[in-house]
Amino acid sequence: MEFPFKLPLLLDGAAVSNLEALGMEPGACSELWALEHPQQLLALQRDFLAAGAQVLCAPTYGANRAALAAYGLEEKTKELNAELIRLTKEAAQGKNIPVGGRVGPSGLFPPPMGDTDFDDIYNLYREQIRALSKAGADFLIIEDQSSLADMRAAVLAARTTNLPVFVTLSVDSSGHTLTGCTLLSAMVTLQAMGIEAIGLSCSSPENMYEPLKEAYAYASIPLIAKPDAEAGITPEAFGNAILELVHCGASVVGGCCGATPEHIAAINRLVSSFSSPLQQKNPGTEEEDTDCMAAAIEGETFFLGDDIILSEPLFCSSQLEDDIIDLEDERINTVLVQVESMDDALLLSEQGKMTRLPIAVHCDNAPVLDAALRYFQGRLIVDSNCALEEEELIPLVSKYGAILY
Repeated sequence: MEFPFKLPLLLDGAAVSNLEALGMEPGACSELWALEHPQQLLALQRDFLAAGAQVLCAPTYGANRAALAAYGLEEKTKELNAELIRLTKEAAQGKNIPVGGRVGPSGLFPPPMGDTDFDDIYNLYREQIRALSKAGADFLIIEDQSSLADMRAAVLAARTTNLPVFVTLSVDSSGHTLTGCTLLSAMVTLQAMGIEAIGLSCSSPENMYEPLKEAYAYASIPLIAKPDAEAGITPEAFGNAILELVHCGASVVGGCCGATPEHIAAINRLVSSFSSPLQQKNPGTEEEDTDCMAAAIEGETFFLGDDIILSEPLFCSSQLEDDIIDLEDERINTVLVQVESMDDALLLSEQGKMTRLPIAVHCDNAPVLDAALRYFQGRLIVDSNCALEEEELIPLVSKYGAILY
């Protein structure tokens, strides 16, 4: 897959913290405030361009129906996204600068962490993403994510457009998101679904070093680093922190909370030195087949060898999690689960979260297999020794980034 922009790529900086510095009240709806104060937004974006940003991102981070409902603005979802893209394109006019749409977390969780259906989260994202696409966004950045369900729902929604998709996670000092997801497990799952870049944002540079190093070894797409510009950090110190992140494997860089045009300018002054670590490996080319056979769940990645030894088929039930755990001492390396109905597909999504072995599914019905792959938050293996023909299996495997075995 060819990356759509020249690498290394310098993104812009923060939206909310900079708008607050321009007079926005803390806690205000930043999307609405930006539209009501267009000159302040345009000035900020033009300052980012002058600092060296190679793309601009419209401040549409919270412009989804669920987030806007807190301000009574849910019915203005399409309008806000469209107008903010229009304004950002005005700032970029004449510069040949791509304009991206920011897509923030939904704030919703499927069971067991919440009670929202996965399809409802998908529809929430689809509404915003289609509005951004229709308004003329050149790419999407699905950012500061904490849940693999959110990421997969947003990526599936983005795939109803032809826009390039970037994804970033927000992790703590242990390298995990709120729901326990790691960059490596998210990358294994999402790069197989065809996204263009993945990485980290909304965290300190120190929290990003090890996760980036770990992911870089297996990445077939560029990695992103957008750390916070912590209070008091000088632009020069921030630029040096970004350079360290480049040496950890990042080739798409920018700033998150607190990152001003001055911080972006400091990164830009170091761009010429970014080429050295990137020469070691060129993500986005076919020089290395790093999409090695790897399955994943939210916080675990399973690298598969040449010999996949399937268990005897397990049937879906409320005891499936215990049945999977009982298999872990046996001489097999992959759990085979028989999925026969829509109820089975949902059970697998709920009961397969704690596995310590990769999961393969056997299914003889295309709509049921579609549901199993859709609702399972991770990367599954699909048993090809089933009643489905190859022309039925391959589109499903491709859509969800599964492994056909």
